[in-house]
Amino acid sequence: MAGRISRQFIDELLVRVDIVDLIDSHVPLKKTGANYVARCPFHTEKTPSFSVNRKKQFFHCFGCGASGNAIGFLMDFSHLNFVEAVENLAAFAGIDVPRESLNHKTAPQKENLNDLYAVMRQAAAFYVEQLRSGIKAIDYLSARGLESEVIRDFMLGYAPDKWDALAGQFNQKLLIETGLAISKGGGNAYDRFRDRIMFPIRDKRARIVGFGGRVLDNSLPKYLNSPETALFHKGREVYGLYELLEKNPKPERILVVEGYMDVIALAQFGIHYAVATLGTTVSPAHLDLLFRFSSELVFCFDGDKAGQEAAWRAMEPAFSRLRDGRKLGIMLLPQNYDPDSLVREEGVDRFNERVQAAKTLSDYFFQHVSEALNLSRMEERVQLAIKAGPYLEKIPAGMFREAMQARLKEISGLTRLDVSKNKATLRTLQGQRQRQEKGRLSSSRVAIALLLQNPELAKIVEQKEIDWRGLEFSGIDLFKNILQVILDNRPANAAVLVEIYRGSAEEKSVKALALLELMVPDDKIAAVFCDALDRLLAQARSIGLDRLLVKEKTSRLDRQEKELLRKLLSNK
Repeated sequence: MAGRISRQFIDELLVRVDIVDLIDSHVPLKKTGANYVARCPFHTEKTPSFSVNRKKQFFHCFGCGASGNAIGFLMDFSHLNFVEAVENLAAFAGIDVPRESLNHKTAPQKENLNDLYAVMRQAAAFYVEQLRSGIKAIDYLSARGLESEVIRDFMLGYAPDKWDALAGQFNQKLLIETGLAISKGGGNAYDRFRDRIMFPIRDKRARIVGFGGRVLDNSLPKYLNSPETALFHKGREVYGLYELLEKNPKPERILVVEGYMDVIALAQFGIHYAVATLGTTVSPAHLDLLFRFSSELVFCFDGDKAGQEAAWRAMEPAFSRLRDGRKLGIMLLPQNYDPDSLVREEGVDRFNERVQAAKTLSDYFFQHVSEALNLSRMEERVQLAIKAGPYLEKIPAGMFREAMQARLKEISGLTRLDVSKNKATLRTLQGQRQRQEKGRLSSSRVAIALLLQNPELAKIVEQKEIDWRGLEFSGIDLFKNILQVILDNRPANAAVLVEIYRGSAEEKSVKALALLELMVPDDKIAAVFCDALDRLLAQARSIGLDRLLVKEKTSRLDRQEKELLRKLLSNK
């Protein structure tokens, strides 16, 4: 159904559904103290580290770091996008999802997506029909060794060598919107794909979102993909995922290859766990999509220099996605082989052995960053730490990150290193971190976390009628931002508040603070918050006053600064 889901409905839905009931219907929970626990459904573990908090309406795994509200759980557990998760949650609550109609005066004009999907289905059926009579196309596929069963499973077709094969019989406006046709002005259009083998690109819900087309000779471009459209975003889709999930909805691993024909040829030999990126480098969105279905990804590339460069480009965005429990491997093929030719020559068993023996990300990474360095020299061991450190900082906190940092220390021979903030300096962090962990949480952290976890505390801040001018403390911008969001939206609980931040720059910080365990009894929350806020404001006024006094001695204050100084002095 076309139309947007309102923020109000999403907020009400999160209030209506108890996350404990939702998760318990998928993963049996056991009550332990104030929380409910289970073995984490997102990684393999022997003892429960997955916790659900009814008051916060949040789940969190202390093993792999997965966390979120009811919508986030459904997105991760059932491999859904945001809209699908909202629809699924609404079905769990037994209610329909209302849609807001677009105001054409204030919102951009959009085609009904159902119409766009329909024309893609019609085009795919047309191409399949044309293949049956396309002698040249059939001969090409036969020469590539493809059998009728795999051609049927992947819905391969043929685009005739005509300018108006589609444009002459389907709605031209819809064809242009889906990228199947190109406008030539005057309301007319011509076909984008001509004299090509056609590969429909299906999303995980079996909807055709785009096409790839391959020429039958050596002309260029060899492959032509659909352009970016309302349905198709090549940075977020992979070829063959739907077909893979049809064979196995929970694959042990997913092999990422470079081309359509690689996926199809492997499937023909019974290797049904391969997908391909769509003429673009691997993106974080690709990784997020694939890690929903398997905890292990293996990237397969040619063994030549270009393949090795492609492997490094594919690996770079992976660091930020490698939370505990996830694995990534690099498989480089022998020279002059692609997956199709290799599996035909060596056989399925040997090919599967190669996949299982793929080089781990850690081995590949440290080999790559150190291959041009002479590690017998101290200066070049330092250079290794400088090169590797920023990548390791991107890895989410957890055991894998600690293991990678330990490996870097082992290879470099440096036991004390920190290159994330100053690449020219090596210094010890261990003592500093231990002191931070042993010390009390700052007033700022306590105040922000309590406000996030208990949005009703915003009333206390309102009653204080705080003049924020001149106040400075660590985290003040985030505190004011959260406070304003609460006052503007009046969220019913922490889960609703955090949902508002989905996709924002503050989302990561907000989720971390929402999960922070403060161990404050319910009847003491308001008092602890007031105490932390009062200490924070006193500290902020002192910092602001000192800044103005220093400026008064070194330069002139403007009128507003003088007024602010008088006010801060009177409140001292």
